[in-house]
Amino acid sequence: MVKQVKRHALAALVPVLALGLTLSACSNSKDGDAANSSASPNGSQTSSAATKNDAIKPVTLSVFIGGPGQQPTPDNKIYKMIKDKTGVSLKMEFLVGDLQQKMGVMIAGGDYADIMTGDDKLIAAGAFIPLEDLIDKYAPNLKKHYAAVLNQAKDPASGHLYVLPAYGVFSGQVNDTTYGGPGFYLQKDVLKEMGYPTPKTLDDYFDIIAKYKAKHPDMIGFETLSFDWRKFPLLNPPEHLAGYPNDGGVIVDNGKAQIFADKDIAKTYYKKLNEINAQGLMDKEALVQNYDQYLAKIASGRVIGMFDQQWNFGDGENSLRSQGKFGSTYVGFPLLYPGATEHYRDRPVLNINRGFGISTKAKDPVQIIKFLDTLMTEDWQKTLQWGIQGEDYEVKDGKFYRTPEQRAKADDNTWKLANKADAFLGGLPKMQGSYSDGNATDAGSQPQEFFDSLKPQDQEVLKAYNHKTWAEFFKSPVENPIYYPAWSIDLVDGSPAKVANQKMEDLAVKYLPKAIMVKPDDFDGVWKEYVDQISKSNFKAIEDRINEQINWRIKNWSSK
Repeated sequence: MVKQVKRHALAALVPVLALGLTLSACSNSKDGDAANSSASPNGSQTSSAATKNDAIKPVTLSVFIGGPGQQPTPDNKIYKMIKDKTGVSLKMEFLVGDLQQKMGVMIAGGDYADIMTGDDKLIAAGAFIPLEDLIDKYAPNLKKHYAAVLNQAKDPASGHLYVLPAYGVFSGQVNDTTYGGPGFYLQKDVLKEMGYPTPKTLDDYFDIIAKYKAKHPDMIGFETLSFDWRKFPLLNPPEHLAGYPNDGGVIVDNGKAQIFADKDIAKTYYKKLNEINAQGLMDKEALVQNYDQYLAKIASGRVIGMFDQQWNFGDGENSLRSQGKFGSTYVGFPLLYPGATEHYRDRPVLNINRGFGISTKAKDPVQIIKFLDTLMTEDWQKTLQWGIQGEDYEVKDGKFYRTPEQRAKADDNTWKLANKADAFLGGLPKMQGSYSDGNATDAGSQPQEFFDSLKPQDQEVLKAYNHKTWAEFFKSPVENPIYYPAWSIDLVDGSPAKVANQKMEDLAVKYLPKAIMVKPDDFDGVWKEYVDQISKSNFKAIEDRINEQINWRIKNWSSK
């Protein structure tokens, strides 16, 4: 029921156990030198806590990334630069299979990587060390980066900072060009053939799918996902249709949360899915497939539409772009129930407990925090996010841009495995917004570069809707409530709220597929059974915990 942090590059649609890469360590120092070099990519000294006299101390750090991905090539230029300049080699393991099962095995054996992507379950198990003192002593760049949000970034249960948030800390000018959030997505080729319609309701949306599928019967009509923690494509649509922002499994009115799984806003949506399933518009495998299978279907170009958050299916779109199937990529629409006010798009929020943390098994936390601090300098951030000047981007009149050839490479997944560090960057603390020189922190947010980088098919779609960016398909966001989002509230492992939430998820996985797949005449009966089972669960514990934490956040986060 929760929205998670962005995940990493798809393993060419095949999961890979990523234990194989260990970039060889390199040293410019004598054995026994104490700290990392503070050198930036261009050789200048940074504001890292390491001094100019600090020499490179070679080390290999193990990294666990809690999402599927593919190993970079052994000669990847960015990882090689990291090794050459900091002495750090990275041995990365990506998730294969179920995240909860993987974490259970890790916790049971105490088998932790030096650096791991954060998760409430790992935090509750004591897998991470507190970071605030290390940052205060050794990491001035990180200290500055998180200064305004440090209280929000700390784990509410303990008051310690265990995980460095990877997203949600902005500076300078913030430009919304792309849109990575929730929506009902349709292929661009579908929109073109149908005369560029603007669906506003579920009926509008599924009417488009039905008419297009009638002409192209080999296409998959509507897709969804109910797998592992990625259940939100199935569970979250009712709250958005009803005009609420993404608070996960609850809706919040006037600062008070309540579950919506048993409400009419949910019944209306799933009854519609039952209807379109009976019409043959829904993928028959949608409710039993895993994440890799879901992405593979997106990457095949056969899926007309789905509800999802773009970052969750983005690897499938990347594959489509690599294949040159730009018309098979997607545009999102903010569908609403009659009378509802749109609230799909929100202001970026801090992803609490999501990012990288240092595990209790790490032998030298000081060296690790200095390493992470070095990567927070502007020089390193530009290298990690833009690449190498003259190779991956150019500069004219102080503005960063890319040539058509550079943009084509940046769209190529194979090229990125040898020339980008996206897998590691995804979990790193990162600058967002703009640098001190006014350039956007990444190419996708640089306004002119964004426009120039668009493929002709994309420009055609935007012109048809009189838009300049994909974000314009959604209403500009209002200011976030101080507590937002409720999905980031830790329900605490073993607590009544956590147990009840698991029960709710189990009920959803059991009853929603059944309600969607039964004959329409049987829907009401299945739905009544589902709601009855919810009423017997301890859902009040979920609401109480979330409301307690909403009040806590209002009290503790309101003052700077």
